[in-house]
Amino acid sequence: MPAPVVTVANLRKRYGNFTAVSDVSFDVAEGEIFGILGPNGAGKTTTVESLQGLRSIEGGEVSVLGFDPRTNAAEIRRRIGSQLQESALPDRMKVWEALDLFGSLRAGGRDWRELLGDWGLGHKSEARFGSLSGGQQQRLFVALALANDPQLVFLDEMTTGLDPASRRVAWELIRRIREQGTTVVLVTHFMDEAETLCDRLVVIDAGTVVAQGSPQGLIARYGGGARVCFSHGDGNLTWLRNVPHVTDVQRNRDRVEVRGDGPVLAYVAAALVERGIAPVDLRQERATLEDVFLALTEEEPE
Repeated sequence: MPAPVVTVANLRKRYGNFTAVSDVSFDVAEGEIFGILGPNGAGKTTTVESLQGLRSIEGGEVSVLGFDPRTNAAEIRRRIGSQLQESALPDRMKVWEALDLFGSLRAGGRDWRELLGDWGLGHKSEARFGSLSGGQQQRLFVALALANDPQLVFLDEMTTGLDPASRRVAWELIRRIREQGTTVVLVTHFMDEAETLCDRLVVIDAGTVVAQGSPQGLIARYGGGARVCFSHGDGNLTWLRNVPHVTDVQRNRDRVEVRGDGPVLAYVAAALVERGIAPVDLRQERATLEDVFLALTEEEPE
């Protein structure tokens, strides 16, 4: 694995009596798309803002591009791009003016005309910020994060407010950013986004890292095994629990879900046919990152 451009060890941050981050550790390798996932209030935004020198760090060790945010925040911000969860510009500032200003902060920054085209804002060059829709403002903030041609970019809830088609375009552009040599740290609550884009990720809950690894590695470890699903209206199917490789059987009206491991689909299909049951919609559903997320972060009911 390439050398890390971000190293976080036992990061801690409190606001009065509230502990926002209690123990967060991870590394981000050069050239990867690294995801940070977690429920609302888990400490994701506090973590990434601490890395950028926007929040004080009360404990732990942090290095970003070889600099400590506590003592070299200005050096870090010259080398990174940042799209924060809550951002704003003067309502009367024009789109091209914002991009030109941000691009001038570092010699060799991106041509703002190119960024306008990349992010679907070419027709809004002369528009004022206050006249943009929520989705257009979001695209502008991402473009601004890339205007200084950063070595490392932080994207916090990048695609919130974008329609499905725009989200897909954004995903392709993020891949292109990585291909051009920029490391990406992506904070998101969209599981499909993280599973599609991220090389590795951490899941944070209540200020602590509860899991980290590749999306597929986490799915294999925490996804709950295989699921075989089909429709069946009548009869008790609890006997399926005795079929090899089956661990559980659940039913919701006509939908039956059988959980298991290994070749569970073949064994369930054979057992059903043996009893004269041949559902036309019998299928195996693979676990997703959303299953992992719920397994790791969902609170047990009281």
